[in-house]
Amino acid sequence: MNTSRQKLAVLVFASAFAWRCGAAPIDLSTAIRLALDQPAARAAAHEVAASDALVGQAGRLPNPELSWLREGQQAGTRTTTVQINQPIELGGKRRARVALAQGAADVARGDRLAQRLAIRADVIAAYHDVLIAGHRLALAQALTDLARRTVDVAGKRVAAGKISPIDETRARLAAVDASTALTQATAALAIARTTLGALVGRPSDTLALDDDSERLPDAAPIATLLARESAAVHRARGQLAARQAQADVERAARVPDVTLSVGTQKDDQVGRRQAVVGLSVPLPLFNRNEDALRAALRRTDAANDELAAARVATAAALTAAHTRYATAKQEARLLRDDVVPGAKSAYEQTLKGFEYGKFSFLDVLDAQRTWFQVQTRQWDSLETAWRAWADIERLAGTDQD
Repeated sequence: MNTSRQKLAVLVFASAFAWRCGAAPIDLSTAIRLALDQPAARAAAHEVAASDALVGQAGRLPNPELSWLREGQQAGTRTTTVQINQPIELGGKRRARVALAQGAADVARGDRLAQRLAIRADVIAAYHDVLIAGHRLALAQALTDLARRTVDVAGKRVAAGKISPIDETRARLAAVDASTALTQATAALAIARTTLGALVGRPSDTLALDDDSERLPDAAPIATLLARESAAVHRARGQLAARQAQADVERAARVPDVTLSVGTQKDDQVGRRQAVVGLSVPLPLFNRNEDALRAALRRTDAANDELAAARVATAAALTAAHTRYATAKQEARLLRDDVVPGAKSAYEQTLKGFEYGKFSFLDVLDAQRTWFQVQTRQWDSLETAWRAWADIERLAGTDQD
């Protein structure tokens, strides 16, 4: 079975499966959209909304306090005071608190971005794992069919006395290997479909995909990719801003707040009511919040180092992924255009030569094995390329709904 017939077999299988399940094939963008609508992605959006609500809460003024005080219990001699106490924040506490809440909201948005990019990358890898597993299954089926026919041919030629019984034994061993490979390919396809089904929220037995496994996209130059801010760097930058805001909150906490009191007092002895005005200020004698500020500053230093580390790690991972992608893409193209056709031609020529007695049966088996091995290498290269592309999307992709 040649390469075009294998592709046709995969497409026929997918079409028949989709017809039986009543499902139309989905492309990669549809699969990503379905995955981004699953509970895991929605939970991150809820966290962003909650963080935004806390920004509004952080800007609220402190509530006033209503107090009632009675001195003495005997009518005519007692004094009753009613007053309102209003705390007044000083030192920019409210502004620092709002900045801290905004920093936490930015971190939540960074987490959501990182999660969405991770989901996109997982779907890209899983989607093409299914497609390539389907091609491998078709290849394993073709090899099994060919191995069985080879056993039949070998048995007839042994019966005719044209080849050694050892050659028939080799053919049977090759058929066993092919059958084992078919079982493994079937299991691999089932696992890949289950993984993709869990990501997109659909039963694995209802998935029909649009085959784009050989349409590898063009990667942007590495310099362009490195110029983009990855989700990890974005989150580390947000974490640094949040730590700086926390340090400002602790710094503002060193400035004492004042409490303004306004009220009225009724003295039964003199039979009159008079205004009460007061101002209270805590004395920072024992606690000036120095240790909390020192801890916040050290955490800011740690966040700054984490940002630098995230930049280095992202650049290294992105460069490695870009290199893997370029190498695998070139190898897949070379195998598809040159190596696979050459191996197929060599097998056909060996088979024809065997019929005329120019080659041994072992030569036929070897040429057959080589042809299928290079086809397997082609799918291995495509799988490596798509996984590297998924890593690039995870590190330097954009969040596209």
